Amino acid sequence: MGRRTLMAGRDPHSNPVHTAGNAVPPLDPDLAGSLDDLAGIHAGIDLIRDGIRLLALTRHTADGTQTLLATLAGSPGADVITAVGHLVARLANADLNPALHGLPLDVQKTVRHLGEQAAFHLANPDLHQPASEASASITGT
Repeated sequence: MGRRTLMAGRDPHSNPVHTAGNAVPPLDPDLAGSLDDLAGIHAGIDLIRDGIRLLALTRHTADGTQTLLATLAGSPGADVITAVGHLVARLANADLNPALHGLPLDVQKTVRHLGEQAAFHLANPDLHQPASEASASITGT
């Protein structure tokens, strides 16, 4: 008998979890379209796209899904959405982004203010509440 046969007396490839009905489905048109729209803008955005695609197409455990929901958008101050808000504020700040140095000072001020507003709104706990509740619902906490 081979090692596989000795393990619990069955072929591990016959595990009912690995059926066509349990396969991770392909990307839905909305997510696929959003990712396509972001292609080629910047290498960093391409990495984000690749990460989102990997997260969407990977089989996860319930515990892992709970953690991902909180990490992506369910924990204001400590999630990806908040980090994106901070990045927007940074990119919109001429003191932190030399590409904006050549803009007139009033435009620099406007851009910085709008970046700060974006970060403020993206950190709003109300924005994060549904993902937080989805995460908590997985284990009932």
